[in-house]
Amino acid sequence: MTNKRSLVANVLVLAAIGILVAIYFVPVWWVSLTAPNYPVEAFPDGIRIHFHMNGVFNGCEKIENVEITEDEAIDCVHEMDTINHYVGMYPIAAGGVIERAFSPFLISMLGVMLFGFMFTKPILRTAVLTVGFAAIVGWMYLTYYGDDGLKYQNTGYTEALITSLDQDTEVEKKEMTAGEALIARMQASLDKSSKKQQTGDKQAAAKEKTNNISSLRVTFEKDQERLPASEREQWDGSGSQMLSWHYEKNLARYFNVPEEIEPLVKTMTTAADVIFWLMIAAMVFLIVVTRKTNSKLYWLLVIPSILLPLFFLIDYSAWLWWYGHTLNDMGAFTVKPFMPTVFGDGKVAQFTTHSYPAIGFGLMILFSALLIVAANQRYKQFNVDK
Repeated sequence: MTNKRSLVANVLVLAAIGILVAIYFVPVWWVSLTAPNYPVEAFPDGIRIHFHMNGVFNGCEKIENVEITEDEAIDCVHEMDTINHYVGMYPIAAGGVIERAFSPFLISMLGVMLFGFMFTKPILRTAVLTVGFAAIVGWMYLTYYGDDGLKYQNTGYTEALITSLDQDTEVEKKEMTAGEALIARMQASLDKSSKKQQTGDKQAAAKEKTNNISSLRVTFEKDQERLPASEREQWDGSGSQMLSWHYEKNLARYFNVPEEIEPLVKTMTTAADVIFWLMIAAMVFLIVVTRKTNSKLYWLLVIPSILLPLFFLIDYSAWLWWYGHTLNDMGAFTVKPFMPTVFGDGKVAQFTTHSYPAIGFGLMILFSALLIVAANQRYKQFNVDK
């Protein structure tokens, strides 16, 4: 019976690890805005965006009907940023900065913890945790502090960075009409699409991350040219440099107020450094305190994963609160601080907001459920062994 319970627990944990991998690559939550000036014929889902673990991506689909034909879907991330900035909200990319940058390491850390949970023999468990955590620490250091560290990040992360840097504000500076601005953005998207088709889908996919990093470097170096020589920074391609610069650039995208932005950037940069070392400390702590199977601290290897849906909701809600309570005075319209809708439908001015879980959150619930059953089987196994 003990062996059977152990086998059931381990099979469930392996299934959960597979789901954890899937969670990283699918949308976890979606948000959309609907309004009379965005007709259903052109925007059947409204202005929709998808929240992934590594970034925010376009949720609008290509429209093909008698009246409308699009070669590529309109980028609704930019549309939503444009709408939000009128009430003083910062761009979407200004939120979850650390979470997105560290998401591959956090997910990998959970995966290693679950692998360790599968081993009831302390020596094997300690070995698995030590090797797995050591690999994560090395990868994390090279990515975040190493030169050209961005090449160790995932493609989705770099793609999200590129998407959020599309200079819609430049369009506004040229005083284009709303229609001309929309056409300009669509043309830019079509240009990117045609380049991919010319090189072939497989080749384009293989080079996408390299191209993204090159584009980020060009934008970074152009920014540095505008600064006094004494303040310029050389590109090193590290995750740390990118996080700080990209965060500052997004905060200043619509509201360039250095005295407000600089403290935010300094705080975020410091927080990221602290998180880096806290993660390493947490890994060392887990290796030390889980050496004994009969210790209550052994369950720390599975409890954080079980609580993943709750952690996501807390983090998501906290950032929504920040967006609604950190409104810049330079917004075209003045509104009182507010809490955006976390779940369900809400109303902001003439816009109706919709905020609901996507497939990734459903997988999180399944992931958590499998681990609860696995933990229960392991608990019963230990009680029998006593």
